[in-house]
Amino acid sequence: MRNRLNIPALLGLLALVLAGGCERGDSLTLSSETDDPYYRQGQQLSKQGRNQEALNAYLKVIAKRDETAPESHLEVGLILLRHVKDPIAAIYHFRKYLELQPNSRQAVYVRGLIDTAKREFARTLPATPLESQADQLEKQDQIDRLLRDNDQLRAELAALRAGVPAPPVRSQAPLDNPDAGGAPLIKITTVQPEPAAADDSPITYAPVQAAEPEPAPMVKAVTPTAPTRPAASPSAAGSGRTHTVAKGDTLFSLAQKYYGSRSKWRDIYAANRDVMPNETALKPGMQLKIP
Repeated sequence: MRNRLNIPALLGLLALVLAGGCERGDSLTLSSETDDPYYRQGQQLSKQGRNQEALNAYLKVIAKRDETAPESHLEVGLILLRHVKDPIAAIYHFRKYLELQPNSRQAVYVRGLIDTAKREFARTLPATPLESQADQLEKQDQIDRLLRDNDQLRAELAALRAGVPAPPVRSQAPLDNPDAGGAPLIKITTVQPEPAAADDSPITYAPVQAAEPEPAPMVKAVTPTAPTRPAASPSAAGSGRTHTVAKGDTLFSLAQKYYGSRSKWRDIYAANRDVMPNETALKPGMQLKIP
C-alpha cells in the first residue's frame, strides 16, 4: 500500500522537474541576443575583416529573434554604411535599432549615423553636368577678359611713363559674352599718337612753331565726332547662316567656331529650339541656324 502511494508522487515530482528544465532552457535560449552563437560568429568575422560573412551572421540573428535583435540591426547598419556602401539600407537598420532601443546610451550615436548615411546618399545623386560646365566656361571667359584688361592697363601705364602726350581713349563698348551676368565690363583701348591727318582725329591741336622761318601751319579745328561704334557682333554679321551638324559637334564647339566664345552656345540653342528639344539633342546631318 505504501509503494502504491509513492509512485504517483514520484511521477508528479518528475513532471515538475521537467517543466522547470524546459522553462529554464527557453529562457536561456532567448535570454540575451549577444549570447546567440550567430551573433558571436558575426563579431569574430568582423574582427577578421570578413564583412560579408559577418553581415550574413547578423541577418540570421535578426531572422531568428525577430523584434528582439537591436544590436544585430546596429551591426548590420554599420557594415552596410562603411563597407557595402548602401546608405539607404543602413538607414533602415539604424531606425530599427532606435525603434527597439529608443532610450539606450547609443541612441544619440545612432541618430548621428543616420545623418551620415543621408549625406552619403546625397553625394550619389546626379548633378547637371551641362549647366556646371557652362558656368565653368563663363567663369573662365571672365578670367581671360580680366587678364587682357590687366595687360592693356600695364601698356597704358608704360606709355604714360614714357612721356606720350596723347591720353588713352577708353571706349565703353561691352566685351563679348554680355550674358555672363553682372554689369558689362569696360574695354580699355590705348590709342598711340600717329602722324595722321588732322581730319582723322577728333582732337584739336595747338599751333606748332616750325623750325623754318615761315610760320607754322595751323591745324584745322575739327568738331569732335561721335565715338566710333563698336564692330558689329558676330550674331549680326552672321545672320542667315546655317550649319550642318557633323559627328563630334557640340554647342560649345559651334559657339567657339562661329563666335570665338564658347559661352555663346545659348544663342545657338535658342535659335534652334524648334529642332532641339534639349541642349544635348545634336545629331549628325541636322541643320542648325547660326544667328
